Amino acid sequence: MLGTVLDGVPESMVIGLTIFQGGAVGAAYLTAVFISNLPESISSTSGLRTGGWTKSRILWMWIAIAVISGLASLAGYGLFQHSSPGTVGFVLAFAAGAILTMLADTMMPEAHQHGGKLTGVVTTLGFAIAATIHLLD
Repeated sequence: MLGTVLDGVPESMVIGLTIFQGGAVGAAYLTAVFISNLPESISSTSGLRTGGWTKSRILWMWIAIAVISGLASLAGYGLFQHSSPGTVGFVLAFAAGAILTMLADTMMPEAHQHGGKLTGVVTTLGFAIAATIHLLD
């Protein structure tokens, strides 16, 4: 849960910041956020269920995370309107670092454990798809 919040808050702030800077969020970024969060949330939910959490408690946790992420997006929109390029760069770098931390710490080891050697190939394919979506956007 903590990893999801640490990952989701910077992502959401970047969404708000992006809306402020350009009026819209690119399809590539939204696709990347969705694709990265879906397996993370499925894995987390499965682990919480195995750990004895009730479905109701898990649902309320995800609702709280969604609300926190929405507030972070609003904060990204409002707080960074008059920020320097260095501050914006720091926020973007922090968001990227949070994503990399989540990938290195949790997602990639678990993916390798369950998917084997194809994990690297599929990861590279995912990057290629993200680049293609970005180019088409």
